[in-house]
Amino acid sequence: MQIIPVMLCFFAMGFVDLVGTASNYVQKDLALTDSEANLFPSLVFFWFLIFSVPTGMLMNRIGRKRTVLISLVVTTASLVIPAFGDSYGVMLLSFSLLGIGNAIMQTSLNPLVTNLIGGDKLASTLTFGQFVKAIASFLAPVIAAWAATTSFPTFGLGWRTLFVVYALVSCLSISLLAATPIEEEQPDKASGVVQCLKLLGTPFILLCFLGIMCHVGIDVGTNTVAPKIIMERLHLPLEEASFATGVYFIFRTVGCFLGALLLRILSPKVFLAVSTLFMLVGMCILFVSHTLFPLYAGIALIGFGNSNVFSIIFAQALLHAPRERNEVSGLMIMGLFGGTVFPLAMGFAADSFGQAGSVAVMTVGVIYLICYTLKIKQSK
Repeated sequence: MQIIPVMLCFFAMGFVDLVGTASNYVQKDLALTDSEANLFPSLVFFWFLIFSVPTGMLMNRIGRKRTVLISLVVTTASLVIPAFGDSYGVMLLSFSLLGIGNAIMQTSLNPLVTNLIGGDKLASTLTFGQFVKAIASFLAPVIAAWAATTSFPTFGLGWRTLFVVYALVSCLSISLLAATPIEEEQPDKASGVVQCLKLLGTPFILLCFLGIMCHVGIDVGTNTVAPKIIMERLHLPLEEASFATGVYFIFRTVGCFLGALLLRILSPKVFLAVSTLFMLVGMCILFVSHTLFPLYAGIALIGFGNSNVFSIIFAQALLHAPRERNEVSGLMIMGLFGGTVFPLAMGFAADSFGQAGSVAVMTVGVIYLICYTLKIKQSK
C-alpha cells in the first residue's frame, strides 16, 4: 500500500512533459518562432540547475517525504495559473513554477523509493515509476487535442483544460502521500553546495551527470520537435501532427513497462546498449524520411530506446555512492538541465537549417550515450 501513493507521485512527475505539447499550442496561438517557442521547455528545465542540489540538502533537514509534498504543492500552483490566461508572461510563470516543482520532486522522489525498495530491484522499480510517469506524458497531447477540438464545454480554456485536469490529480497525490506513513532512515550527513558539486570530480558520477543531460535533451527535444517535423515535411495542421508526440510517449510507456521486467534478468549494460542503438536508428530515419509512417517509426524507436535510460543511469549513480544518495540524487537531477541546453540549441539549428538541424543536435546526445554504455559495469 505504501508504493501506491509513491507511484501516483511518479504520475504527477510526468506533468512536466506537457511542456512540449503546450509550447506548440502557445507557439500557434501567439505566432512565435521556433527559438521563441523553445524558450518554454528550456525555462522549465533551467530550474533543475538551480534547485536540484539545494533540494538534496533540504532532504537532509526535513526528510524525503516532506520534500516531495512541497514539490507537489508548487506543481499544483503551476497548473492552476494557466486557467487565468494564456499570455506569454502567464505561460512563462506557469512553466517556471512547473520546472521548480518538478526539480524538487525528481530530486526527492527517486531517493524516497530507496526507503521502500533497495538492492538489485532498485533499477526495475525506478523504471516502473518511469512507466507510470510516461502514462501522464502520453495522456498530455491526447487531452490537449481533445480539449482543443471538442464540443464539450471547456469554459473558454480550450487546450488549457489539460492544466486543470492535471491540477486535480496533483491535489489527489498530495492527499494520499500525506496520509501514508513511510519510515525513513536517519538523514545523511550535513553537506553544502560545494561538497555536493565536488562529487562531480568522481569520474563515473560526472559521466552519469552528462548522460542524464543527454537523455533529457533527447526526451524533451523529441517531445517538442516531432510534430514540427511532420508539419514541415507533410504540411499537416498541429492538431493532426501532435499525434506524433503521442506516438513517442506510447512507445516510451511500453518501453518502461518492458524495462521494469527485463532489467530484473538482463545486465543494465546490455539493455542500455540495445536501447541506444534503437535511438540511433530512429534519428537516422528522422533525417531522411519524408513520409508519415516511417517518421512515426523513427519517433517510436527513439521513444522506446530512451524509455529506460534515466532509470539505468540514476540507479548506477546511486549504487556507486550509496552513502551520499541525497547529494548524488541532487546532482543527477541537476543533469535535467539538459532539457534547457538541447531545446535552445535545437531552436537555433531549426531556424537556420530546418528541423533536420534539431535532429542533428539530438544525435550528438545519442552518440554520447553509446560511449557511456561502454563505461558501466557488466552487472550490478
